[in-house]
Amino acid sequence: MKKLVAFDLDGTLALSKQAIQAPMANALADLLEVAHVAVISGGDWPQFDKQVASQLPERADRSKLWLMPTTGTKLYTFQRGKWSPVYAELFDDATKAKILKAFDESLEATGFKPEQTWGERIEDRGSQITFSALGQQAPLEEKEHWDPKFEKRKVIQADLRQRLPGLSINMGGATSIDITREGVDKAYGLKRLRDESGIALDDMMFVGDAIFPGGNDYPAKELGLDTVRVRDVEDTLTMIATAVACLK
Repeated sequence: MKKLVAFDLDGTLALSKQAIQAPMANALADLLEVAHVAVISGGDWPQFDKQVASQLPERADRSKLWLMPTTGTKLYTFQRGKWSPVYAELFDDATKAKILKAFDESLEATGFKPEQTWGERIEDRGSQITFSALGQQAPLEEKEHWDPKFEKRKVIQADLRQRLPGLSINMGGATSIDITREGVDKAYGLKRLRDESGIALDDMMFVGDAIFPGGNDYPAKELGLDTVRVRDVEDTLTMIATAVACLK
């Protein structure tokens, strides 16, 4: 019997950078009645607050919810009536500068510079640097059509790995690439979650849309967790309903 269900965010619980909809918010509240729930993704805390924390119904048991921004290099829990950080592992300035330089060189070398972008393409999230190919504010329709099979980002990812040995470089969301410290991926975040929650990895399961080699959800499978790969939000709703029925 699983004690905790961990989820990816974009493409799993919600459309890219969009708030979870009412059916998902209520499904998560139902799941929190029978298990702990974690959300781990590349976005920073403001994005988690916008997409998940602020959308939950009042009945949701927030004391059993673990929110893990920037691929688990940050953790927020609900304490004394508010969301509070438990830890945050931040890049130093020299490493940030090295990453930003590598992004510029890689995009020039690979030639993936779209004609139109919306907002900044590179975001410093403290413990993670994230590249969004079309910009942070790109329309969802544009993002969904840019690299649906991850083919463009695999080329950029391979180039960046040559330029940034010793750092973790993974694809996330619809158009993004996340760079974290070496060894930091969702497996790392889930192990930190084990340590903070006291829940064994064998008692967890992970749900995501990118559980395939090179996808940023795949490390959860490599870690040995039971995993469920979903195609979209509707798939996730079905999975949650099944889990609630079984855990009851």
